[in-house]
Amino acid sequence: MSRDDKGNETVDLEAIRRKYREERDRRLRAEGNDQYVAMSGQYARYLEDPYVEPGHDRAPVTGEVEAVIVGGGFGGLLSGARLRLGGVDDFLIVEKAGDFGGTWYWNRYPGAACDTESYVYLPLLEETGYMPVRKYAKAPEILEHSRRVGRHFGLYDRALFQTAVTAMRWCESEGRWHVETSRKDVIRARFVILAGGGLHLPKLPGIPGIETFKGHSFHTSRWDYEYTGGSSEGGLDRLADKRVGLIGTGATAVQCVPHLGASAKEFFVLQRTPSAIGARNDRPTDPEWARSLHKGWQRQRMDNFTAVISGGDFDVDLVNDGWTEVIGEIVLAARRRAATGAPVEDPARLMEIADIEMMERIRARVDAIVRDPATAEALKPWYGALCKRPCFHDGYLQTFNRPNVHLVDTRGRGVERVTEQGVVVAGREYALDCLIFATGFEVGTDFTHRMGFEIHGRDGLTLSEKWQDGAETMHGFFVHGFPNFMIISPTQSGQSANFQHMLDEQSKHVAYVIQRARALNLSRLEPSAAAEKAWVDEIIRSARGRQAYLQDCTPGYYNNEGGGFDLRETKNSQYWRGPIAFVKLLEAWREDGGLKGLECA
Repeated sequence: MSRDDKGNETVDLEAIRRKYREERDRRLRAEGNDQYVAMSGQYARYLEDPYVEPGHDRAPVTGEVEAVIVGGGFGGLLSGARLRLGGVDDFLIVEKAGDFGGTWYWNRYPGAACDTESYVYLPLLEETGYMPVRKYAKAPEILEHSRRVGRHFGLYDRALFQTAVTAMRWCESEGRWHVETSRKDVIRARFVILAGGGLHLPKLPGIPGIETFKGHSFHTSRWDYEYTGGSSEGGLDRLADKRVGLIGTGATAVQCVPHLGASAKEFFVLQRTPSAIGARNDRPTDPEWARSLHKGWQRQRMDNFTAVISGGDFDVDLVNDGWTEVIGEIVLAARRRAATGAPVEDPARLMEIADIEMMERIRARVDAIVRDPATAEALKPWYGALCKRPCFHDGYLQTFNRPNVHLVDTRGRGVERVTEQGVVVAGREYALDCLIFATGFEVGTDFTHRMGFEIHGRDGLTLSEKWQDGAETMHGFFVHGFPNFMIISPTQSGQSANFQHMLDEQSKHVAYVIQRARALNLSRLEPSAAAEKAWVDEIIRSARGRQAYLQDCTPGYYNNEGGGFDLRETKNSQYWRGPIAFVKLLEAWREDGGLKGLECA
């Protein structure tokens, strides 16, 4: 930033753009998503469930149900809850884990918590009569709320845990789906709902030599407390004599780094790209505020949050957190500039300036907290505010002031290789006793790969074949050639920083369609080819404006790891006109009442 002759701060757009491009180009890799290693073969051990007793067995389930829901995270829980509220009781939920929770079943690492306010993130608070303990719920509380939803809506009696779907086939003559599982279940279902979620299949970085490390290693989604000691609250006392390395500096690392830094003898944070770290300002729930709430408060708060962060209309910011500051402030700052006479013929420029000003404040926060200038400089994020999911924490940056904590900045190139004793960065080997992978979950890989099974529609057509050139749906839910088949995912659907809001809207929509089909005594429904094409065309149109911004971003899962946007990737994207527009579209479709675009029999 610089100042004009009146002392006002001005933005040197070209200088910032140049810096952003340099930092992006340093990190670009031709492999895109292929730079990560699938957890199979010698890496399959990273997928083992440490939270269940071995040897689980049960008799196979056979018979017919109204619906099979795949996935027991919040998408599956909400689908089950909405079906029950709509009078549909005959369904099963198939979940590979040992309990409900989805991402929050797996993520039990120290410090794990939601980064979206718990009052809007945890669904069905009013329905279950629960109020979160803090503004940002910690992982154990979130997992327990998953269980609470399961108990409240009687979903445990309908759940098949430690069970993976292995095949799903449509039988045209029966008008039913045949679902097979790893437990030899064979279930016939009138409808199937795929709510497998986008954050459940962990990934490893494809670093040469990763399989040769002779120390201890694990992925953060399978945290090994037997090795580290402690709990999700920290206190990792068994690391007191250990040299620990962590690969990954995204949302997971931001939360577990403070605990590792406080416990390990020596701790090395191996950074390719720094996260943008805003203040979290967590605090206990005010009981007086909780008592003042009226019926419908959570829905109002969820809608308000989504409106603020997506540029919608709002009178007051009810949530007032880092998200509404980072995104809402960019929109408001651009509007304020326009109102004061700034050039309005180029609204994109106003948004860019507001974006840069926000990121300058984030970078200034690093300087204010981190004492070592070189470390502070390496921790500064040089990219747009919406290039990566923003992070918020009140202890992450402070951890780098500890004498035992070392930031190993790879300058965007990543770890060079893994050896038997440790890792090599820029020719220097760092000896480690333990190597932890905070490298997140697969995002953007093929849908059926993430689900773990193939779906065979009418005439044997597989979903992989149908989507080989990109996803094709109507509203993200329905697929031509796959009758009575519904998907709950971000693909071609609305998306929000508050994932649960969109999951709730999607589950309501799916439940409505099933209820209508039952009321009209329909045997099958699927979108017409024309309706499907119209929606795909709309997805492509809505994506193009956003892609110009993302292509200039540092690599990450928002932009296909910097791999660009061909037609396939464009079709696989979300509905970029925003979550508010998507919800309104669904509401209007339901109000019409005619199942428009669906072919019914």
